[in-house]
Amino acid sequence: MTLLAEIWTRAYPVLVVSAFTLSLMTAIELLFPREPQSLRQRLIGLGIWACYVPVTILSAKFFGNLWLALGIRPIMRLQPSFDWAGIAALMLSPIAFALAYDFFFYWFHRAQHAWLWRFHAVHHSIRELNTINAYHHITEPILQAVFLLLPVSLIVGDIGPTIPSMLILLHLQASFIHSSARINFGPLRIFLCDNKFHRIHHSLDERHFDKNFGAFTTIWDRLFGTAWFPARDEWPDTGLADIDQPQSIRQWIDLPARFGRRRSDARAASSLVH
Repeated sequence: MTLLAEIWTRAYPVLVVSAFTLSLMTAIELLFPREPQSLRQRLIGLGIWACYVPVTILSAKFFGNLWLALGIRPIMRLQPSFDWAGIAALMLSPIAFALAYDFFFYWFHRAQHAWLWRFHAVHHSIRELNTINAYHHITEPILQAVFLLLPVSLIVGDIGPTIPSMLILLHLQASFIHSSARINFGPLRIFLCDNKFHRIHHSLDERHFDKNFGAFTTIWDRLFGTAWFPARDEWPDTGLADIDQPQSIRQWIDLPARFGRRRSDARAASSLVH
């Protein structure tokens, strides 16, 4: 098998799932809109995703091969069986995996706000937040591979037929929490993140800063004191006050540099005033 064919074999499921989740959640947004969303920004978002997905696939391939070359193996491996206990495990393992994944994601996300903010600011700069406009900086797949996928890979290994369901579950949830649709989880928000809960995390309101880091469950935010449960009509504006969302692929890539320069200029101006 050629390298190109191997990459395509690995990429095809990701592309199918990504296309399915983006299309489904965008359709729901259009059917149940909460606020107007411009076609131009959606097209910019699609262009960014067209660049982002291949980087994600290549990054996963590179680090996956690296783990194998280094002999890194999972501490715990789930083996499916066909008795009642095995069937129950197959049904519950996607949820168990999502909870474990979200635990590591929660702390990785907090680290991004503390030490990697310049890059993570790309995600928070988005003012027309929706399913398509929920992209990260191009460095995100590499950071996730090192600080998120590696610890997750040490906990759980191959669990056979549950992998597709986990992939779809996580992609759907990631799309849903950024959705601008009127649909949400309501009372189930006490356990599960939805678009209203995660909207707080992207809020321009300073009261909401560094709240609601989880992506799948609200458990970790409640446990570690970062939960903010939105009021019934609470739907804040999103974005960053000091920089605009990307208007092109180039601005998407160089936003961390521009953001860093702007903050440096602001500090320099402040020191001159004082």
